[in-house]
Amino acid sequence: MTWFEWSEALSYVVTIFGLPLAILVFMIEQRRQRQNEEEEIYQRLSDEYTAFLKLVLANPDLQLLRKQATLEPLTDEQSERKLAIFSILVSLFERAYLLVYEEKMDKQTKRLWQSWEDYMREWCRRKDFRGALPELLKGEDEDFREHIRKLAEAEAAKGG
Repeated sequence: MTWFEWSEALSYVVTIFGLPLAILVFMIEQRRQRQNEEEEIYQRLSDEYTAFLKLVLANPDLQLLRKQATLEPLTDEQSERKLAIFSILVSLFERAYLLVYEEKMDKQTKRLWQSWEDYMREWCRRKDFRGALPELLKGEDEDFREHIRKLAEAEAAKGG
């Protein structure tokens, strides 16, 4: 075989094996990159929720970490702070919904979403939070509004 025949045979081998291998490697890298991006989004959202909880801790007079709302009436200033904190929370929940929630989720995305839905359910158990939702949801994404309303109704039905 001449040098030309060898190079031609080698080009066939590269075409038959190398090209599919390159495509496979590319697809694996794309999948890995998507997964890393999803985890980065989840981590940023988690950091924001942690910052939110620090805000809640900085306002202990509102008693937002208690499972039930306080029975004592709040001052106008306290009510305004509470509404502002609830507004921040709803905004964070909407961001999580828009970035993570999908109708059909793979196992990883479902796992990430489930923790956010747990947070939403936990807050929807609070009567004061549910009472503020109609005002807080004005102007929010329609699908998100419907989703959190269903969660709030389900938690209210459970007696939360």
